[in-house]
Amino acid sequence: MKVLVAVKRVVDANVKVRVKADKSGVDLANVKMSINPFDEIAVEEAVRLKEAGVAAEVVVVSCGTSASQETLRVALAIGADRAILVESKDGIEPLAVAKILKALVDKERPKLVILGKQAIDDDSNQTGQMLAALANLPQATFAAKLAIVGSKATVSREVDGGTETLSLELPAVVTTDLRLNEPRYATLPNIMKAKKKPLETVRAEDLGVDVSPRLATLNVAEPPDRAAGVKVPDVKTLVEKLKTEARVL
Repeated sequence: MKVLVAVKRVVDANVKVRVKADKSGVDLANVKMSINPFDEIAVEEAVRLKEAGVAAEVVVVSCGTSASQETLRVALAIGADRAILVESKDGIEPLAVAKILKALVDKERPKLVILGKQAIDDDSNQTGQMLAALANLPQATFAAKLAIVGSKATVSREVDGGTETLSLELPAVVTTDLRLNEPRYATLPNIMKAKKKPLETVRAEDLGVDVSPRLATLNVAEPPDRAAGVKVPDVKTLVEKLKTEARVL
């Protein structure tokens, strides 16, 4: 069984982002970039399926500039077998990514596609669902547990009322939640081995996908500073302040 995993290069989760002076977007100059944490979980899960003998090959794919090769090498160091970089400009929208992945699904014919539920830069939470719709595949989102038995995938996901379990016929699309697993650290020997693993580069145009933006960003602004808290002498004063000063968010 072949597993296809999508990964994205994003600003590292520990970095405090800054807005550009012209308010056109986020300033990425000299900012540390990393693999999207949810996508790292997806890679880990695919590698575990391979180690368990369920999957025979793990293929990782990323869409973006040539700098995304670094992200793919991280996924290869975790344990993926080969990588595909679809070169395009930064800021490619979720629909275009889903169309690119659809083209690769048609080409690679994986039995399972795993994606992070969302990217921490835009929090769109759209690509997996769009891919499933375009490819006409069953989907399970926010997976907290995944099991493959024969031609079926069983996915457990957390919902408001507890846990929901879904059974899917393969091929299928699964998006990962934080509780699915804890990704391993890439060891130095595996990082060195990853440099020798195959990494194919194609263009979005070669796949017949138009990545022209359909949305325009008019303005980007930082959230307002939080007002300083105040101390009150007693409960009565607190209640009065809640009545007169509290705002409904």
